[in-house]
Amino acid sequence: MKFTQIVFSPTGGTKRVADIISEGLANNVARVDLSDRRGDFSKTIYGDEDIVIIAVPSFGGRVPHVAIERLHMLKGSGAKAIIVCVYGNRAYEDTLVELKDTVEQAGFCVVAAITAVAEHSIMHQYATGRPNIEDREQLLDYSKQILEKLKSGFVTNLSIPGNRPYRKGSSAGLVPKTGKSCTDCGACAEVCPVGAISKENVASINKKICISCMRCVAICPQKAKTLNRTMVSVASLALKKSCSISKKCELYI
Repeated sequence: MKFTQIVFSPTGGTKRVADIISEGLANNVARVDLSDRRGDFSKTIYGDEDIVIIAVPSFGGRVPHVAIERLHMLKGSGAKAIIVCVYGNRAYEDTLVELKDTVEQAGFCVVAAITAVAEHSIMHQYATGRPNIEDREQLLDYSKQILEKLKSGFVTNLSIPGNRPYRKGSSAGLVPKTGKSCTDCGACAEVCPVGAISKENVASINKKICISCMRCVAICPQKAKTLNRTMVSVASLALKKSCSISKKCELYI
């Protein structure tokens, strides 16, 4: 079996989850970064010997549209897929079922699905420090169960939670602003998954393109990219009730 990790992880939380799962599956795992806007994801054709771990974050209960577009470029050719949805302790709603549909349309056979919690990329007080030690142990156990299923050759049509049609997509609407500490290093423009930041003027962010992924905020060495505190406070209050109870990882196999 040949393992490949295919991940869309703007701020690193989804990647941390995917890395734990991958660690439990194999010693050598190839990696594909779906957040790389320059990547040509149509080049590789997967096959019967391939097992892919496809992990995405939940943005408002849906798969980020740019991740959907890039997943459609893949050529699964019957390869087996383990799909992973990572969310900030609110709810993943239709993300997992949308991911399953997308991956199957790309030609993969979904053999297992996992949901996991990572620290919220905007409201960091929710799911702080996750995935934690307990999450790690649970995810490694899931990897063991999935590996046993793969070795047995037994594949079923998974039943996973979610609705079709999917819930209406929504945007967080929080576009970072650039402060005076910015040194024009260009790091944010270089790594923006959708190219919303101008290389010539890094303080300029295209609001129509920005997906509020917070990668520029996470990557800035000067911490010059920030959000409007009032808007973040309002959003935090709106999520307080739904995020008050710590959610657990889930496995569908």
